[in-house]
Amino acid sequence: MEAAAASSVGAGFGPQPRPALGFRHSQLRAPTCSCLRTPRPASRLLCGGGGARPRGAIATASVDQRRQQLGELEAEAEAGSALGPPRSSPREVREEMARCFDLVRRLGRGAVYLGSSRVPPTHPHFLQTTELAREIARLLDCTTWTGAGPGLMDAAIQGALEADKPIGGLKIAKEAGEWTSSGFHPYLPSETYLTCRFFSARKHGLVDAAVRSSAADRTAVIALPGGIGTLDELFEIMALIQLERIGSTLPVPFLLLNYDSYYSKLLDFLNDCQDWGTVAPGEVASLWKVCDGNYEALEYLAEFYNVPAAKRNYQISPPLKQHRTSYATS
Repeated sequence: MEAAAASSVGAGFGPQPRPALGFRHSQLRAPTCSCLRTPRPASRLLCGGGGARPRGAIATASVDQRRQQLGELEAEAEAGSALGPPRSSPREVREEMARCFDLVRRLGRGAVYLGSSRVPPTHPHFLQTTELAREIARLLDCTTWTGAGPGLMDAAIQGALEADKPIGGLKIAKEAGEWTSSGFHPYLPSETYLTCRFFSARKHGLVDAAVRSSAADRTAVIALPGGIGTLDELFEIMALIQLERIGSTLPVPFLLLNYDSYYSKLLDFLNDCQDWGTVAPGEVASLWKVCDGNYEALEYLAEFYNVPAAKRNYQISPPLKQHRTSYATS
């Protein structure tokens, strides 16, 4: 009876033959240790101490003990503040968001590029991104927006410069793989970018740069190969589109550039999610357009915005034959 009830708990959810999470059944044993979590350091607890305390011990702690413990906490906070200034109030976040929105208003919405900060200029993906950004800026006659960092963000900026079209950037002092003490961009005019203190403000600004406030707006989000930060932004925008919270009733084209099959395993994973029932059939495919190369991406945008065939004069090179070149290659 109990065995039958237990077997019915997971019935109907996901493919039954495969073990959950890929572990063997022999590995799924109840832990023998009764304590699953390591105790927090005493210095992090206001009450201090590591052993059992009688009830009311906190209330009877001496003033001197509390002062000492608060001093330890203040020292920890002071050490942590070396990584950046503390967030003193929500007002500062709101003010920075307002500055991001004002920059978008001044420079105009357009194509927003998300991509790795680690890709060197010699990598084929860097060259493809430069070409793509140049041709999209010409095709849509729009502003090019990036995080104003190195790697593929810089490749998109260089493409927009070649097209002689406006550029906007929302920079942050820290990028993956490097730490910059200066908030200045090496060659963009200061009026074209903003150095953000808060990641949340930067992300809101980049989303706002892609919002279509009118049918005349030609915007897009282009997700290039990238790591954790790119995936964070990619899935956030996908969720906003899925939940119809992108900020406009007008659709925004969302392109995933699958250079060199970079995202193929991610796409396989999302297909597995569909098999498990955690993603609805056809849901992911309806949220973005997966493109293997620049020509496919340009044609998709041209069709999306009904650009006449006579104006589709793409100056793109033949597809580069890639050999899964490492990003670390100099």
